[in-house]
Amino acid sequence: MAEHKHGEMNVDVQEKTFEGFVTFTIRSIIAIIGILLFMALVNS
Repeated sequence: MAEHKHGEMNVDVQEKTFEGFVTFTIRSIIAIIGILLFMALVNS
């Protein structure tokens, strides 16, 4: 079995995936807030 060496794993793919997830989440929250504001303005 190979020896585990802390900090030597290539995590580029995981970092890109996480960055994409955060970007998607932020854009989704902005869109939801925009939709809620639009609905509040139309219904009043």
